[in-house]
Amino acid sequence: MKHLCKSRSVRSSVKSLAGALVVTLAVPLLLQSVAPSALAQSAAPIPASTPQPAQVAQFTLKNGMTLIIKPDHRAPTAVHMVWVRVGSMDEVDGTSGVAHVLEHMMFKGTPSVKAGDFSRRVAALGGRENAFTSFDYTGFFQQIPAARLEQVMQLESDRFANNQWSDEEFHKEMEVVKEERRMRTEDNPRARLQEVVQAATWQTAPYRRPVLGWMSDLQAMTPDDARSFFKRWYTPANAVIVVAGDVDVAQVRALADKYYGRIAGHALPDRKPREEPEQGGLRRINFKAPAQQAYVVLNFKVPSFMPAALDPAQSDASSNDALALTVLAAVLSGYDNARLDRALTQSADHVADSAGANCGLAARGPQLCTLYGIPADGKTAAQVEAALREQLALVARDGVSETELQRVKNQWIAGEVYKQDSVFNQAMILATHWIDGFALDADERLIQRLRAVTAQQVKSVAAKYFGDDSLTVGTLLPQPLEPRRKPMLLPAGARHLGS
Repeated sequence: MKHLCKSRSVRSSVKSLAGALVVTLAVPLLLQSVAPSALAQSAAPIPASTPQPAQVAQFTLKNGMTLIIKPDHRAPTAVHMVWVRVGSMDEVDGTSGVAHVLEHMMFKGTPSVKAGDFSRRVAALGGRENAFTSFDYTGFFQQIPAARLEQVMQLESDRFANNQWSDEEFHKEMEVVKEERRMRTEDNPRARLQEVVQAATWQTAPYRRPVLGWMSDLQAMTPDDARSFFKRWYTPANAVIVVAGDVDVAQVRALADKYYGRIAGHALPDRKPREEPEQGGLRRINFKAPAQQAYVVLNFKVPSFMPAALDPAQSDASSNDALALTVLAAVLSGYDNARLDRALTQSADHVADSAGANCGLAARGPQLCTLYGIPADGKTAAQVEAALREQLALVARDGVSETELQRVKNQWIAGEVYKQDSVFNQAMILATHWIDGFALDADERLIQRLRAVTAQQVKSVAAKYFGDDSLTVGTLLPQPLEPRRKPMLLPAGARHLGS
């Protein structure tokens, strides 16, 4: 799940987008938009190497804040980001949603910048800005003419160090946040199902709480809940500055020292482990809501790819399986006319109007492989569930072809080329690497590992990870639509939600 509100919650996943493989979320290692192309759609041999990225520099400021700079001089623009390694997974029960609430409140002023002026000042510089919240992180960004970089660094560092708001401003903004939850979740039956299934899937893992928070927690939230969260987590050692674009490394470092280096910090609180116990049996959720169509989602617990595993000498079986699962998801639904499309939606007696699969690869928390589908007219959610599981069983029994493997691997190579066209994507990738603990060159090294995934590995993980003991199934049971239902509108002031 993911989006931008001005507010978005993001998890690592592989999914089909415009016929392309996208590894996202926390928007991770192979980031967005692999455009459809002859290269991506063909089964031609993979080039021996991918284009080398521009040199990336990383520094640690005297207060512990990380600075990452990637020059790209193709256009006189720059992207400036500050990401904080804190998201909804760092909340405690009773204050769910506070990370996202705080993202909203970061636009409510400092002693020198009045509420609402931050966005107006960035616009006056010829830029645009936004922010997003996820399970794993909170991010803020500005896209500006490169000559205006110093002004936005001054603004963002002031907000990071000196953010403040009145109780009245907080309560007013909370109404925006609650309305955002109504629009994004409570008025969206599939989103409600996803939220309920997520909570049922995880017993102790922090991903069981929604990024937007439970409504009862939002209704009870106080200004001091958000202030306390800010003081606890918004410290330099827990944040990264990423600057990409038409910039000079030495000049950016000097500006970072000037504006960010003087921010006082404190030690981070201990993050206690919250290990998910073994599930030991199928969990099933039937969820009733007004809707036109049923919907079914299958969550299987799977291993994560660990940062150390990018070094072949430190690779482990679970990380190797995570790579193979990523390939499996791409074979199932990573391109137009992939297996799930062919089997479930394109036959004369098709069982589904749409179907897909995604497997999380890397993030701060545990991972899932998710399969989902919408029944065709006259078909049931149970039939779609059975058809999805049948496709997994076919791979476990018969494996995948070399042509399928070649196709998805070519898409990854194409993605390496196309993502360099976007300075924004370059910055997003670097920030995500830092959040998840990966090295700056993780993309290139991951591509080499993905190239090496074999058909036998894909077949093996299909047989290993998709049994009932790790499965949670959620089914949306459509109820009559409410008469004269008002259309959903994003509330004014809603910000990006990476979810």
